[in-house]
Amino acid sequence: MRIFTAALATETNTFSPISIDKRAFEASLYARPGEHPATPTLCTAPITVGREVCAAQGWELIEGTACWADPAGLINRQTYEDLRDEILGQLRAAMPVNGVVLGLHGAMVAQGYDDPEGDFLTLIRGIVGPDVLVCAELDPHSHLTEKRVAAADFFVVFKEFPHTDFVDRARDLWAIAVRALRGEIKPVMSVFDCRMIDVFPTSKQPMRGFVDRLLTLEAANPQILSLSVIHGFMAADVPELGTRMLVVTNDRADLGDALAEQLGRELFAMRGTFMVKQIDEVAAVEQAMVAPAGPVVIADVWDNPGGGTAGDATVILAALIARGARDVAVGTIWDPIAVQICFAAGEGAEIALRFGAKSAPETGDPIDRRVAVRKLVADAQMRFGESLAPFGDAAWVSFDGIDVILNSTRAQSFDPSLFSAMGIDPESRKILLIKSTNHFYDSFSKIASEIVYCSAGRPYPNTPATTDYRKARRTIWPMVEDPWG
Repeated sequence: MRIFTAALATETNTFSPISIDKRAFEASLYARPGEHPATPTLCTAPITVGREVCAAQGWELIEGTACWADPAGLINRQTYEDLRDEILGQLRAAMPVNGVVLGLHGAMVAQGYDDPEGDFLTLIRGIVGPDVLVCAELDPHSHLTEKRVAAADFFVVFKEFPHTDFVDRARDLWAIAVRALRGEIKPVMSVFDCRMIDVFPTSKQPMRGFVDRLLTLEAANPQILSLSVIHGFMAADVPELGTRMLVVTNDRADLGDALAEQLGRELFAMRGTFMVKQIDEVAAVEQAMVAPAGPVVIADVWDNPGGGTAGDATVILAALIARGARDVAVGTIWDPIAVQICFAAGEGAEIALRFGAKSAPETGDPIDRRVAVRKLVADAQMRFGESLAPFGDAAWVSFDGIDVILNSTRAQSFDPSLFSAMGIDPESRKILLIKSTNHFYDSFSKIASEIVYCSAGRPYPNTPATTDYRKARRTIWPMVEDPWG
């Protein structure tokens, strides 16, 4: 067997002011054929797992380019087309192949393309023909469009949010692909439109129980190959926005269709109950300061670079300063200009510095302070499960009992190693201010005495009922109360 693999992925917040070009991919991951490291990124696990699987099977794995950009705004049209065509050219050169196994995200939007993955998969299908297996791993914060379903044989989707299972799901993807290539099974997809958009953290009920049930159903019935919830991505203004239930069966569309509808309607019945309670910045700071022990983690849930925002909002930090908070570590504030100034000044310098709140309205005001430059790290990284996430050149500055990590590559706060990479012991601080909606939970919950979810400012369109969508349908919940009526 000859199997082609590649990755082309990012998550697009169409409301974000930060456009993506080739440099954004190069800052996060741009690996030419055979250059992908042994450690996977979030959407490239099919490549690293594929190396293991094909070696065990005695098959030939032909690697194309792997590229990932941290979430932001629209992708420059030429950048998308160039990366797409680069991989398509590699596939043409590799022909004939028996299968194509891809790492995608599923929420990419480019200038002129509402559905780049659908475009990409359709062109791949045109190259390989109707009989070659085409499959991909997707992030659940994606858009399951009709175009991409028509072009692929099957998808496997991360079940967990936070996405701690991206390697496990890549193994599922390959397990199904191997059996299909051997002719043992015929994967068929069934999709049910849940007519809603919501946020589904699996770190709490009711989504924890729902996902556990999916795992049980998969294990109990050999005809069910994979069950997935496509959460959707509410920060993307695209025509097919919304949550969907995906069932992959062994040539049992009847079983798949019925089960997808059953599970999808159950999910709809629980709408509005999934997201954790959030409080404003004043209440969040007060709660953290009166806590008897630390570290208390304040999660700035909506200034989350993992959702395409800049990660430079200062609303909560300003509230901490106003309250006279001490023993605080902030990870991170995105400000490449401030980082450059700190690197020029050098470790040990004391400088007047303005940082933060440059990207967009409703993200607070820049912070003006005289700071000590404590540590500088080039090409800093933190852990994220089995992966490493870069946050670029970074500076640790301190003032008035507050430590702030300034970074040059946008990245959400995945793991406490964000702090230790800069020389800060996170467990020694009373308050940790981080930027993440839920991916932080698996690692930070292990050290936190308490977690406070804070909604501050308006860097992210987090209220679909009032978001100014122009392309997305307005016939789903919560835009309408009863989309089935």
